[in-house]
Amino acid sequence: MLDFHKMNQQLEDKDKPLRWLFLDLNSYFASIEQELRPELRGKPVAVVPVMTDATCCIAASYEAKAFGVKTGTMVSEARKLCPEIRLIEARHKLYVEYHHAIVQAVESCLPVAVVMSIDEMACRFMGGEQAVEKATAIAKNIKRAIREKAGRTLCCSIGLAPNRFLAKVASDMQKPDGLVVIRPADLPQILYSLKLNDLPGIGGRMHQRLQLYGIRTMEQLCALPKPHLKKIWSGIVGERFWHWLRGDDIVEPATQRGTVGHSHVLPPDLRTEEGAYAVAQKLVQKAAMRLRKMSYYAGGLQLSLRFVRDRGWSAQTSMVECQDTLTMLEALQMLWQQHPAGKPLAVSTTLFDLVPSHLHNLSLFEDPKRTKLMQAMDAINAKFGTDKVYFGGIHEVKHAAPTRIAFTSIPDLF
Repeated sequence: MLDFHKMNQQLEDKDKPLRWLFLDLNSYFASIEQELRPELRGKPVAVVPVMTDATCCIAASYEAKAFGVKTGTMVSEARKLCPEIRLIEARHKLYVEYHHAIVQAVESCLPVAVVMSIDEMACRFMGGEQAVEKATAIAKNIKRAIREKAGRTLCCSIGLAPNRFLAKVASDMQKPDGLVVIRPADLPQILYSLKLNDLPGIGGRMHQRLQLYGIRTMEQLCALPKPHLKKIWSGIVGERFWHWLRGDDIVEPATQRGTVGHSHVLPPDLRTEEGAYAVAQKLVQKAAMRLRKMSYYAGGLQLSLRFVRDRGWSAQTSMVECQDTLTMLEALQMLWQQHPAGKPLAVSTTLFDLVPSHLHNLSLFEDPKRTKLMQAMDAINAKFGTDKVYFGGIHEVKHAAPTRIAFTSIPDLF
């Protein structure tokens, strides 16, 4: 007798093979420090932006996590939770260098399709790679390649699934050094043991919204029809969730960048008017260089200051759509003249109203000489180092505001 249910399931599996591999580097910053310093291995370690109890941990080793220390834990609290914790000041440029070495190691096994952040990337399987046995073998080869070509103690968690969303979910299901496969035949039951906020895109607010709709378990979420999910999410994202939870590999729309910015807590010797302004100029120059590399134009600049007595100030101005640093520095100078008196503690600059180059409208106010100057500076810095050519206003602070990494962005060495 023919088993029609089994035949239908086999047809579904054929339509939805394992198309994606998602890789998550475990406790990345802390793991790099333990790789470079053998005396830290097996010890609770936290990476911090500066050596002070008034900041928070930006990474924690698994040994520290066992004591309750995690990303965002204040250093003073981390010391209470784990008196033996070793605090290490972040070395962001080094983490970026390791990131590129890891990408190369992964690509020796499978091309990297998307880099989501410094510690996350995804690869697409093609053809025969989509079979479970072949995909699993590739994942194991990637783990081996990272250890052999990047760092012998570095480990990662890998998820394999029919779409990238579920591959990321799978990568979070077993840490550290996990390898989890979500096959089409496993859906949706394999998700039932998860909490709603284990899914990417379900943060605190969305979790509360789901609760208001009476959705408290993953099983309830997976059972909802497409129109209900669309209503809960108030739009197309809910419809995408319906497809993702069923293993559909739908095309994700390209996202447009909204802002580019940098911030810096001033060291004691730069907590002056002159020091803060020089750092602000450097932050603008870094943001402008990133903007040009991304092929965007900016239509506005925001300047924000935080003062020693816990007081903040912010102002912004519009600009002619531009990429050149000089126009941005002129806008910064105008904003700086508006700031209130006080001892500055931190400064940030943000470029907003971003427009992709292909949508940029030419203006009569654009100066082609400035464009050529920026192109020449970028070419020199790309070849010889990012601080070889710069505007004189930052000379005294060119080593301040070094490279910092946001986990949710692709790292740059600017």
